[in-house]
Amino acid sequence: MTRLFGSVRARAALAATLVVAVALLAAGAAVLLSLRGNLESRADAEADAVARQIASRIAARTPYADLDLPDGDDNPVQVVDEDGRVLAVSEGLEAVSGTGTSGVTPLHSPAPEPEHDDEAAEAAEPGELAEIDWHGRGTATVDGERQAYRFAGAEVTDARDETVRVYAGASLAAQQDAVRTASGVMLAGFPLLLAVVASVTWLVTRRALRPVEDIRREMAEITASADLTRRVPEPGTHDEIARLARTTNETLAALETSVERQRRFVADASHELRSPIASLRTQLEVAAAHPTLLDLDGAVEDTVRLQRLAADLLLLARLDAGERPADARVDLPALAREEAAGRPMVTVEAGPAGAEVAGSRGQLGRVLANLLDNAERHARSAVTVTVRRDGDRAVVVRVADDGDGVPEADRERIFERFVRLDDARSRDEGGAGLGLAIARDVAVRHGGTLTAGAAPGGGALFELRLPLA
Repeated sequence: MTRLFGSVRARAALAATLVVAVALLAAGAAVLLSLRGNLESRADAEADAVARQIASRIAARTPYADLDLPDGDDNPVQVVDEDGRVLAVSEGLEAVSGTGTSGVTPLHSPAPEPEHDDEAAEAAEPGELAEIDWHGRGTATVDGERQAYRFAGAEVTDARDETVRVYAGASLAAQQDAVRTASGVMLAGFPLLLAVVASVTWLVTRRALRPVEDIRREMAEITASADLTRRVPEPGTHDEIARLARTTNETLAALETSVERQRRFVADASHELRSPIASLRTQLEVAAAHPTLLDLDGAVEDTVRLQRLAADLLLLARLDAGERPADARVDLPALAREEAAGRPMVTVEAGPAGAEVAGSRGQLGRVLANLLDNAERHARSAVTVTVRRDGDRAVVVRVADDGDGVPEADRERIFERFVRLDDARSRDEGGAGLGLAIARDVAVRHGGTLTAGAAPGGGALFELRLPLA
């Protein structure tokens, strides 16, 4: 069963069919009840008319033998006195039930006739006393056939000044036939209509979900081929499926960029590591063959460079993995003074205390150290560090040098990994090109920004903006 209704099309068709089935059942029941009620009302009206007619004749002093009662098949009539004795009955009427009278079988012996008074008959107003005071459902047996009827009852005073009751019925055969016919039609059309609803829902849902299937198929092929340059088809509509396709393509584009970035990172890291490792290996091989020629300082320098590069790569890997900075309060003016200590070229201009940010002291210290290393590498004589609060929202750290500055076209590119400008291509002087990339990644992880610009007195200006704790 789970397999049978495992698709959206099947579940949608089933749900629509169930909803329509419940609605049809409710509507059908309401229609049948309404039809039955209307036909019963018509039968009551017919029984009322017959009862009033007979009661009016009795009130007009008409003898019971001259009442001219209607045919029992259509409108069975029974007139009884207060003791339940049958005074008059329609022809062919053999038994009546449901009227509440004690006399079920009509008497065949003639009932005593009232005296006929022509003057009273002329004075009496037909229907004057024929008020219907009872309705009920019962059966009547006419010529051996039993059928259902609606009965109406009325009291009237006959010529003997005795109160008698008139019961007149109206056949329910038409009602039963109509309800039976309507029920048959509904039962016959019910499965057909449900089949149509299920089929239409299936086809409409299938057509609506066809773009989803195309997206799924394309995603499966992309996964199998590992070709992230491919994109899923986007429908020309403006519905949820089109938005899904666009979002999927945006995700694929971001994934392609990320994978390409990782590939370049691995390639650049391998290239950067190869040179110091090759240099160190050469020095060790020479030292093994000629111990007197060992360049110990060079070997130590290459080892330190390898250690720094490995630490930078490890930090970038942690940042790419989404490592959250520690939730601590860091005093940026104090941290700036601490990182500037021992750097003769650097001057710190910090405002009053209270410029604290939330984050990792070690990572923020690394940002300031990288910015100062980059500024010292390019400055001629001086590096200025300014720390100040920007209202109640942020702390701004500016690092300016008096060097040649950064060309405007390269002010974003220098934050990419393993990027070194032409004047910093020397690995001994320019590093591996990871310092500024690490600084920006850490700033972003702390909810801040790091941008490059031009210093007022010439040279480069790096502005670090972090939210105030």
